[in-house]
Amino acid sequence: MTAPSILVAQGGGPTAVINESLVGVVLAARAAGAGRIYGALHGVRGIVDENLVDLGQESVAALELVAATPSSALGSTRDKPDVAYCQHIFATLRAHQIAQFLYIGGNDSSDTVRIVSEAAHKANYPLRCIHIPKTIDNDLVGSDHTPGFPSAARFVAQAFAGANLDNASLPGIYVGVVMGRHAGFLTAAAALGRTGADDGPHLIYLPERTFEMARFLADVKQVYARLGRCVIAVSEGIHDADGNAIASLLAARVERDAHGNVQLSGTGALADLLCDAIKTQLGIKRVRGDTFGYLQRSFLGCVSDVDQREARAVGERAVQFALDGRVDGSVAIRRAVGSDGTYAVEYVLLPLREVAGKTRVMDDAFIDATGTDVTAAFIDYLRPLLGAHMPAAHHLLAAPVPKILRP
Repeated sequence: MTAPSILVAQGGGPTAVINESLVGVVLAARAAGAGRIYGALHGVRGIVDENLVDLGQESVAALELVAATPSSALGSTRDKPDVAYCQHIFATLRAHQIAQFLYIGGNDSSDTVRIVSEAAHKANYPLRCIHIPKTIDNDLVGSDHTPGFPSAARFVAQAFAGANLDNASLPGIYVGVVMGRHAGFLTAAAALGRTGADDGPHLIYLPERTFEMARFLADVKQVYARLGRCVIAVSEGIHDADGNAIASLLAARVERDAHGNVQLSGTGALADLLCDAIKTQLGIKRVRGDTFGYLQRSFLGCVSDVDQREARAVGERAVQFALDGRVDGSVAIRRAVGSDGTYAVEYVLLPLREVAGKTRVMDDAFIDATGTDVTAAFIDYLRPLLGAHMPAAHHLLAAPVPKILRP
């Protein structure tokens, strides 16, 4: 009797290590003697359109090269299935004798897995559904951290370290807007780029705290008066007291995806607004802003080795959970302590309903009482995730020579 087939797909925004999870699935399935291993192009949309590829024909060498390549090798989607959509999914699965569906993605993708799982149960279709975690936002409930976040955090930390050096050379105001709709983990990672007491970012604004323009300007003015410059990290999801995203308030037309999420990325409006307010209300002329946008998601050559290992592992564990055949669920990473007292993790399977459609935000213990910085607890939390050989900026001693002409 032929073993039932496995189908794997990728959903949502890509990351630097999502292909590690894909390859982890393929190689673990082969090792376990599973049936054919299919990949769906562009997520659940590829299942509906029957755009499948046979991953069993890929060589190990080719798979390892893909694993080390950022972005989603199978392509992605943000489609959200309904009952009718699921019927099309089941038709494809039946036709190809697929018994295990593994979906690599974030919050919205975990909800997609839940919808498919529940629909399969109601239709008495024998299907094992496993969600494999990934998201640079680090906002999946039940996980210590999520594959994709450490590499994106490494990029953000290094980018702000560079921006700080630039800003110190030619003093002024620098505003960097970082991805993060409801959770500020990625923006907070900017703090890991500091090496000196006066290094930026000097101010960090997160969606876990209400944003007030008057207070923002007062904060900037205070830092600028002290240092003659100011580097600022801002989450794209900062919001007012009513919960309205500042970025969406600026848009003439608000776009939403299939999951109802307001489109925050892909525009420099927030950075422009903040820079304009600093120029006009504080009278500071040298003000510059950047929107990191998609750069932080799949930046080639800026990957955490810890992130690579763990992304591979969640794919491998997903196959084990799927072939075990007992329950559907979402793979989660839990932090543990190694035998030598160092950083370690373990992998567990959580019920889909505990993860799907929920959002984790930063713990209060990670955010400074001022609301404009992170705590030592957050630094300790993130540091082991960034991987080995994290570059650091260095400074001259710059011992002053006594003045003769202008004592």
